Amino acid sequence: MPETRSLPVPDGLAGERVDAALARLLGLSRTRAAEIAESGGVLLDGRALGKSDRLVAGGWLEVTLPDPPAPVSAAPEPVAGMGIVLEDDDLVVVDKPVGVAAHPSPGWDGPTVVGGLQAAGYRVSTSGAAERQGVVHRLDVGTSGLMVVAKTELAYSVLKRAFKERTVEKVYHALVQGHMDPLAGTVDAPVGRDPRHDYRFAVVADGKSAVTHYETLEAMPGASLLEIHLETGRTHQIRVHTSALRHPCVGDTTYGADPVLARRLGLTRQWLHAVRLGFAHPRDGRPVVVTSEYPADLAAALEAMREGAR
Repeated sequence: MPETRSLPVPDGLAGERVDAALARLLGLSRTRAAEIAESGGVLLDGRALGKSDRLVAGGWLEVTLPDPPAPVSAAPEPVAGMGIVLEDDDLVVVDKPVGVAAHPSPGWDGPTVVGGLQAAGYRVSTSGAAERQGVVHRLDVGTSGLMVVAKTELAYSVLKRAFKERTVEKVYHALVQGHMDPLAGTVDAPVGRDPRHDYRFAVVADGKSAVTHYETLEAMPGASLLEIHLETGRTHQIRVHTSALRHPCVGDTTYGADPVLARRLGLTRQWLHAVRLGFAHPRDGRPVVVTSEYPADLAAALEAMREGAR
């Protein structure tokens, strides 16, 4: 049976969008909160609200929470093209293809790293939220490259702490539009939800601290190949920071890249790849360094840019 929650609008949420307020108030994902509002499940003083309406101080809020949808399939599914770079008793490092999420989430019914590993018979740590078991860091669905997943509770706790304390080396290559000035530098700018577009992130004053170091590896007509070292790991961090500098990742039309160039190169996602991952092994502390080659779509787009495609 659907559950209804009734309460006055908290002072701290007055003026907030409905989807953002419900996410904070009830611990829902913003996508799930928006779905509830769009289905008529949010009333303010008896009036139905849409996801982008604002809450009013002193109002009486009624939220009807529908029963959670049944999972489409309880069985994890294999992921085509996901390579195993390194595996031992404690961890597995995968080379994640584009179009694969790190773990299941509301609104995503495509392949996941966790599901692919389970389908292939790999044990995954049971630490963390049920849908994120073993996941100590993530890559965007549209970003390919290296991800480490914990197989044991020891590995999960040690690696999770290492990422939090920024002792993991995370190196990406990005092909960006134009030429960086200076050719190498650091972007230190907070990242948070874009107030104008729910689906994007942006540099915002009240965002979370985000630090990106970049170096130009190669300049070519109309583009630059960058090596990027991440100090922090905010959602869409590299894409947001390069876009803020007016040099979005090639193909990243969500963050201002040229769609004509993307079509000419045959790119349907951002040119961004996690090429190197370095960390201390969680069991004995020995250094582990793994690398990944560019996938075919990125390699072809890079070669085309080198040949002067614009």
